[in-house]
Amino acid sequence: MSRTTAPRVRTLLLLLLAVTGALLAGAAPVSAHAALTGSDPQQGAVVAEAPAQVSLTFSEQVAMSDGSVRVLDPKGERVDTGKTSGQGGNTYAVKLHSGLPDGTFTVTYQVVSADSHPVSGAFTFSIGAPSKTTVAVSDQEAGGGIVGGLYGFARYVSYTGFILLVGGSAFVLACWQGGSGVRAVQRLVVSGWLALTGATLAMLLLRGSYTGSGKVGDVFDLDLLSQVLQTKTGAALVSRLLLLAAAALFVAVLFGAYEKREDDEGKSDLTFGLAIGGFVVAAGLAATWAMAEHASTGLQANIAMPVDVLHLLAVAVWLGGLSTLLVVLHRGPSVEAATVNRFSRVAFASVIVLVVTGVYQSWRQVGSWSALTGTWYGQLLMIKVALVVVLVGIAYFSRRWTGRLTQTPVKEPVKVPVGASASKKESGGSGGSKESKGSGGPKGAKGAKGAKARPAKKGAASGGGDGKRAAQLARQRAAVAATREKRLRDADPLRSGLRRSVLAEAGVAVVLLAVTTVLTSTEPGRTEEEAKAATAAASEQTGGALSLDIPFDTGGQDGKGIARIELDPARVGGNDMHVYVERANGKAFDIPEVKVAFTLKAKDIGPLPVVPDRIATGHWTASGVQIPMAGSWQIAVTVRTSDIDQVTVDKNAQIG
Repeated sequence: MSRTTAPRVRTLLLLLLAVTGALLAGAAPVSAHAALTGSDPQQGAVVAEAPAQVSLTFSEQVAMSDGSVRVLDPKGERVDTGKTSGQGGNTYAVKLHSGLPDGTFTVTYQVVSADSHPVSGAFTFSIGAPSKTTVAVSDQEAGGGIVGGLYGFARYVSYTGFILLVGGSAFVLACWQGGSGVRAVQRLVVSGWLALTGATLAMLLLRGSYTGSGKVGDVFDLDLLSQVLQTKTGAALVSRLLLLAAAALFVAVLFGAYEKREDDEGKSDLTFGLAIGGFVVAAGLAATWAMAEHASTGLQANIAMPVDVLHLLAVAVWLGGLSTLLVVLHRGPSVEAATVNRFSRVAFASVIVLVVTGVYQSWRQVGSWSALTGTWYGQLLMIKVALVVVLVGIAYFSRRWTGRLTQTPVKEPVKVPVGASASKKESGGSGGSKESKGSGGPKGAKGAKGAKARPAKKGAASGGGDGKRAAQLARQRAAVAATREKRLRDADPLRSGLRRSVLAEAGVAVVLLAVTTVLTSTEPGRTEEEAKAATAAASEQTGGALSLDIPFDTGGQDGKGIARIELDPARVGGNDMHVYVERANGKAFDIPEVKVAFTLKAKDIGPLPVVPDRIATGHWTASGVQIPMAGSWQIAVTVRTSDIDQVTVDKNAQIG
């Protein structure tokens, strides 16, 4: 790499890392992949007697352990038995202790959806009448915080390691068998194995805290680890570690016995064996994602899992091979045009597989145009498709550079087209030194060996027998030969053009991988819309008028009474509201004015004023009262009993 190119490459890499970090940091905590669609008692309900249990219904099956659902009294004390049980379908229940007092109770839950992502939430109900509560529900969503960030980063590293390990190995076996002896290629593949192994171990340790408390101190809790090992995700991570042990043996053979094999027939047989074994290990590694995440649940799971395996393998062969080619073009020896041409064909086939499997996955996970444009998953998917289109466009220019390499005239002094024209100038024509002639490709390797041998003979002829001096001269000559070869490679406009094009491809691929990682941890558009529909249907079936009694005292003579607010159907959207003002004895209270205001403090919405119309003594009404979103709303009632006596009282109620 020339001095002018190196700063540009470093700047581009820093920019790509910054974009990747922004994507990962800007991703919100994992959204709920299973939604709470109903409960008994209902959210915000006021029941006359204490229930024997609290049941929750989700949009899909969830993994739930003892302690996943907690019921807290107004003082924050647990009143559930801690034992959860399935009630059939997607409904789960926890039993309550007997003799519960009146007041507002808080139900919190944290479960794991079928596609391995944590889901949490809370709601309240009241026994007898609502009351104040000391329970403070954490604003942190499941899968958030420091542990959530570390787990998300480990997921990104695991995908990156898989791509480098599988793609680099495939590049060597399918495109450039001579690359098994190149140190830069070896380092890339081994780095991929180390990254995938380290990230898998980290995810295994973080998993218990990630789906549970979210505390850093629980990462090394052995009890949590033992619970994780009994889950579907834990089994997938352990299987991945076992497959990585087999992958280590594969890498050792690829860069050991395979690289040293010289006879063509034996090497051909070993290539076939490594290709079969490598495919089995790579498919197994890809299956550890498919069997534990989105593909394993939902529509057509038996088809989706093998399709997901093919999709991951195609991504790895394409992007991993691209990364290997980039490393070779920048750090490795001269690579033949035939090698680049072979990779071009392999990459094209991978893109075809990627498109076919991607279309199926998109249909399965999105399912409708509204989900494509109206959900975060659909929007991310469109960004991913746009990046793939850009990547394919850049690959087209890379293919053009490959075609120019293939068409290089045979009269060039070096068969390897990279560095050919510069080699001729450097050597002073075809009659240059042997060292200059041997500076490119395989011939360059022989020239380097020859450079090591000649100083040894000089030392022997001089009679000095200075072996150290001979070795030093050999290293110097090898370094000079390597520097000359690198300068010749960098001077070749064909190689330089291809290198810039491949670098641009790799840059887009880094961002694409970040988007894909966020996409795999986002609720699919289809399930999000189904959950919303199920929640709306449940609200239609179970929704009823909200009735809220609020005592007031304006302080004047005969200023005490009760304001009853009735909201029907107490859902998001338009509602009918009735306000009844009564004296302590239950008779209608004839007062001059009543006002109502709604405030959702959690979302900083409101107050939304409503001025009802008086239709009878002690009775006011308003139609079309709009509630913009569900939540625990503060309902404030202003009562004026005379020209100077007025008071505002309020209570909280769950609406929607």
